[in-house]
Amino acid sequence: MLTANSVDHVDKSRWLTGGRVHLKLTAVLRDRITTGVYPAGSRLPSENALSTEFKIARTTIRRALAALEAEELLVTIPSKGRLVSARPPVQSPYQYRLIAEELRVSIESGDLAEGTALPSETTLCKRYTASRNTVRHALGVLERESLIEPRQGRGWFVRRQESETS
Repeated sequence: MLTANSVDHVDKSRWLTGGRVHLKLTAVLRDRITTGVYPAGSRLPSENALSTEFKIARTTIRRALAALEAEELLVTIPSKGRLVSARPPVQSPYQYRLIAEELRVSIESGDLAEGTALPSETTLCKRYTASRNTVRHALGVLERESLIEPRQGRGWFVRRQESETS
């Protein structure tokens, strides 16, 4: 397993490389989060600090952090950085269900008001590190539930709910 100490035997002037380095880093950071080294609500070290600690390129750091965000262990807040999530991650056998559930919660809580545009498919793909088909499947679920509707050439929007009259 990759740890700050396990890279001591490596020449400090060289970067660690390889296709699976981000998976090792993801496991190390996940372990630090679950054991409380980085408690809920705390800020993670910067990409630069992690890059220096593990002697790994920042793009590899970003890849590992994106995986932890997809697991809902981290939350990125603009101008604040990456924070350890206060809520435990929801386990779902299918990623489209996770995406649909998060969007459903945002709609039902009012974070996404009626008539508001949803993030683009591309944005959702990046946010969840999911394929376009997976994102479209999640959007299809919400469309069948009458929560959202597509608008030709404009994207997906929160559906306006018809008011019930007596």
